Amino acid sequence: MINNNALAQARALTLPSREAMLKRDASVSEFWNNNRKLLEDAWVAWEIENKDNLLVPDETLLDPKLRKAINDAWKNPEKENAVADLWEEIIPGVYTVQFFDVERLAEFRNYLEAVVNSQIPARPPYGIQLNRYGIMLDQRSEGHLAAANFQAFYNEIMDRYMRPIARLLLGTYGYDNQTFGFSIQYNPDKDKDLHPHTDASAATLNININLPEEKFTGSQVDFHDKSTGKVVRTVFEPGKAIIHRGNVPHATHPITSGQRNNLVVWLYGDRMQIPRGNASSYGNFGNSVSTDNTPENITAQQRWSLPETPKDSFAPF
Repeated sequence: MINNNALAQARALTLPSREAMLKRDASVSEFWNNNRKLLEDAWVAWEIENKDNLLVPDETLLDPKLRKAINDAWKNPEKENAVADLWEEIIPGVYTVQFFDVERLAEFRNYLEAVVNSQIPARPPYGIQLNRYGIMLDQRSEGHLAAANFQAFYNEIMDRYMRPIARLLLGTYGYDNQTFGFSIQYNPDKDKDLHPHTDASAATLNININLPEEKFTGSQVDFHDKSTGKVVRTVFEPGKAIIHRGNVPHATHPITSGQRNNLVVWLYGDRMQIPRGNASSYGNFGNSVSTDNTPENITAQQRWSLPETPKDSFAPF
């Protein structure tokens, strides 16, 4: 039974300080854990309160070509090549595609703006650094965006889109049972860059959700091509996504004007396991992946399937 006062009680909470979050002070986890049920109830109350004017996000927000190819592949996995054909390879193990329908992006952004305006405390991501305007998205995370309609959309992206795509392009089968996600926002005078790093993931999907009129300068993303030693520089466009193995080194240049908004989602194995070793080839439509422990000879039917193991509670940060 939902606490009818949950929304007011949640809004009255005082968030831990930025300094405490950056220091990973024990009081920060205590705050989120002690208030988890209250915050979940608050999101339920918020959805009920706004049910007549709030978007229910679903896969119709995504690019029609991608959506059709994905749905066809779920019906018949032998049609998965049509999914792969939509992705442009930047360097080995790094691909880009139009992920969101640009014409629907404004609706989704309005939804996220309503989330922020809800005044329900939400935990910003602190991994390498604290992105103060981001929100944790996955249910295994403290202070995550627990609105039921959003969670249904998030899980649909992970289960029906990201996981089979990562298996197809990157060969991550066996290391993709678990999910993780957060939003980030880059601004010149706040959180403006991200130093060179790799991710604690088997696969990372980074989706830009800027509107076409929301221009920015800087904030290019560099990917290091291990096979050639060269660095390839990319710029995010509205609704476009980049998928890559977590072990591909990358960095974000300082943003110099405007604002960049992205959703970042990860896949990894049970208890945070990720593939080890360097792949000399990637998923490539059913060919085996040459790492020291990635399963080989995976079938299309296996790629287009859901994990049998339950979700665990291990989160990278």
